[in-house]
Amino acid sequence: MNTENYAALVALDWGETEHAFATQVGESPVETGTMPATPETLHGWLEELHKRVGAHRVAIALEGGKSAVIHALTSHPWLVIYPVHPATSERFRKAFTPSGAKDDVPDALVLLDILRQQRNKLRPLRLDSPETRKVAGLVAARRRAVDQRTRLACELGSTLKTYYPQALELCGREPATALELDFLTRWPELRSLKAARPATLLAFYAAHNSRRPDVLEERLAIIAQARALTEDRAVIEPAVLQVKMLVDILRPLQRNIALIEQSIAEAFAAHPEATLFQGLPGAGATTAPRLLAAFGTDRSRYPDACSLQKYAGIAPVKEKSGRQLWIHWRWNAPKFLRQTFVEWAGQSVPKCAWAKAYYQQQRAAGKHHQATLRALAFKWIRILWRCWQDRVPYDEARYLASLRQQNSPLCTRLAIT
Repeated sequence: MNTENYAALVALDWGETEHAFATQVGESPVETGTMPATPETLHGWLEELHKRVGAHRVAIALEGGKSAVIHALTSHPWLVIYPVHPATSERFRKAFTPSGAKDDVPDALVLLDILRQQRNKLRPLRLDSPETRKVAGLVAARRRAVDQRTRLACELGSTLKTYYPQALELCGREPATALELDFLTRWPELRSLKAARPATLLAFYAAHNSRRPDVLEERLAIIAQARALTEDRAVIEPAVLQVKMLVDILRPLQRNIALIEQSIAEAFAAHPEATLFQGLPGAGATTAPRLLAAFGTDRSRYPDACSLQKYAGIAPVKEKSGRQLWIHWRWNAPKFLRQTFVEWAGQSVPKCAWAKAYYQQQRAAGKHHQATLRALAFKWIRILWRCWQDRVPYDEARYLASLRQQNSPLCTRLAIT
């Protein structure tokens, strides 16, 4: 239970253009107000508050999330930051404002009430090591960039289907590759492609490391037999411009994703605990840094494996009322963190004997693919948490010996597979 006394309690309702605050210094009345959402104003306000309370610590509550305000607050070490889940403050506000009225200053007062009355149920923010936060920031930036590339590649494919569907077959199945971008830059429509000589096309494919004779022969046949989906220039010319725009966006995006991946590799290699994650089955250059960022270096953050399973949204939720029982997955969970564990579980199946046996066992029992991967991720978190706590890399042989010692049902299936 958190019974620490603070010189002041502060609640901050941050916004895009204006921040609202509610402050109580000692036993004095609560002060409320607003300030412009600028770094200069925020830091100036905090420095003035620091002078009022002297060298004492101050507790500040604000809604958690991807807010730049949190980065500003962490630069003031005398602040103890209590992130409040947005759903918590919303339900607390609705409980006493059934009309649904909402405003920034009253919202700050709600946060202050939570900080005063429910502080023992809140967890203060504790920053991980700078090395871990750097890896976490880089892997999150990569995921956002890859998601953006996926959206743009889907839009590019949809545009090509309206006037030039042959390009999708001639550029391979993987979207937004250098081959596809260069192909569309050189031949943005079928008319220009049909005018190209076979030798020119073969030289282009060879320059992009596509040299299989059967594939090249098939592509040349497609081009020779191709007919335009439409000859309407009112359709083709706008679509060509749309394709050009998307190609021009995707090209630098691809280069920057490569730069981010290089930075991830360097930051991961320099991390003092990288050895715990780099040898995991199926965890390659992309997934291993994500797993490191998921665990971090603060062992007190997850006192047991169950706490991480719940936080990551891998552990199911049980709702019981009378004779009714409903088990479902967690609605409120960090999406990227959950994706990290589920994706890694899927990657481990072809690389890990017991993971493959477990997957087959669950599928044979009638479990769906995604439910099986979540169940496998549940087991992996428990194993990796133990390795993380003991600072010992995962040892496949040791775990298999443990399964045999426990006479696990997986041993029978392992003998089969």
